[in-house]
Formats: sequence, C-alpha cells, structure tokens
Amino acid sequence: MTLDDILLEAEEKMDAAVEHLRGEFRGIRTGRASAGLVDHIKVEYYGSATELRQLASISTPDAALIVIKPFDPSSIKDIEKAIFASNLGITPSTDGKLIRLAVPPLSTERRQQIAAQLKKASEQTRVTVRNARRDANKEIERQEKESLLSEDQARRGKDQVQKLTDQYEHKVTEVLETKTREVQET
Repeated sequence: MTLDDILLEAEEKMDAAVEHLRGEFRGIRTGRASAGLVDHIKVEYYGSATELRQLASISTPDAALIVIKPFDPSSIKDIEKAIFASNLGITPSTDGKLIRLAVPPLSTERRQQIAAQLKKASEQTRVTVRNARRDANKEIERQEKESLLSEDQARRGKDQVQKLTDQYEHKVTEVLETKTREVQET
C-alpha cells in the first residue's frame, strides 16, 4: 500500500462520514417543509421495506406543507402508516389520492433540543474523521518501521493526513452551522 493509497483511503472514510451526516441532517425537521424530511421513510410495500421517494412524488408547494402523491394509489394506507411510525410529529391528512403534511412551526424549546441533537451527531462524525486519521497514521508508522517509507515520507504523510483531517472537520462544522441556522429560523 503506497502513501497515496493510505491518503486516499483516509479521505474516502472522512468523506463518507460527512456524507452520512448530511443524510442524517436531511431527515431532521426544521420549521420549514422539505421533501428530505420524509423521502427516506421506509414503507412496508408488498412485503418489503421501500423508501417513500420510490413510491411517490414528494413536493413542497409552500414553506408549511409537504404533498405526497403515490404512484400507486393503493399504497396510500401503507404510506400513512409509515409516516405515523416515523415519529415525525406530523399527522398526515389524505383525500384518497394525495397525502398532505402540514409542518407546524417549531417551539423555541424544540429548536434548542434539535440544535443539541445536531451537535451530538456532528461530534460523532468528528470522532469518525479522527478515527480515519488514526488508522492512516498507524499504517504510515507500520510502513516506516518496515522501511517501506523513509522518515521524511512518513512525516510528510502524517502532515497530509492532518491537513485532510482539518479539512473534513471544517466541513462538519459548516454542515452543522448551516443546519443549525435552518432550525433557528422562524
């Protein structure tokens, strides 16, 4: 495994961690309606768990409403059941063809709870990024011991790993700040 391979593997792990965080944040409710709030919900459809976005078109005609139009109207009850089970705190209303979700504004207390949740999730992502750094540094040290890398190459490699770590920790902070701002908006 070359130094470039070690760096590439570390970067892939860090990038996957940040993408996972973005995905988690998409499903967290803000005061504004967003398709990301429901598109990941798993619906029991003909015996298999299927994501809602594969069963229906999801739109947000205004900031307080999500409209779900199933491709198969017979799946409407299954979709409703999945929305109830998802603990979104939003009660669906249906007219037989469409499901409407009125997104109520968040209370100040709820906004603070969500902000704390966001911080916790981003800290877990930072730990994952740091673990990728640790693994890369261990591999560099192992290769240095086995004389596969010179001392200078090892030092340069560790510096590059640290730069990657700083870069991805900064991305985590940006993602956190953006989502926190969304949650705090009234």
